[in-house]
Amino acid sequence: MSHVVDHLVSAMNARDLAATMRCYSPQAVVVGPELQAEGLEEIAACHMHLFEGFPALRMTVWEKVVCGDLVMIEALASGAHGGPFLLAGGEVLQATGRAVNIRTCWVFTLADDLIVSQRVYYDQLEVYSQLGLRLPSTSESFD
Repeated sequence: MSHVVDHLVSAMNARDLAATMRCYSPQAVVVGPELQAEGLEEIAACHMHLFEGFPALRMTVWEKVVCGDLVMIEALASGAHGGPFLLAGGEVLQATGRAVNIRTCWVFTLADDLIVSQRVYYDQLEVYSQLGLRLPSTSESFD
């Protein structure tokens, strides 16, 4: 059953949105530090955003662990920032041309050979620093 995760990574590396979306259940949910996408339309929009912001991004899977319907991958996302990319707080960063190498962990729940849930974990500070940015500061006071 875990082959669908292999297909997802291959489709993403090929920038094949149709093949990428065939890996997800119509009711799938993707959650990450800056997003929550529910259903195929929202998930496709997230993948398009990633493809536009990092046109040559490549996922290299270091490790895959399978436990029943749960699959976890540890990977390296490598590429250059070549297009608009939405940052935390809603700001859009235009292409910087900077290279990124981001360690990430994705956790999938599968059903009927499709992804029904994907949780994405990575260090936002690592992304921001490689893009030459600072994390957004908060103006809230904790008095």
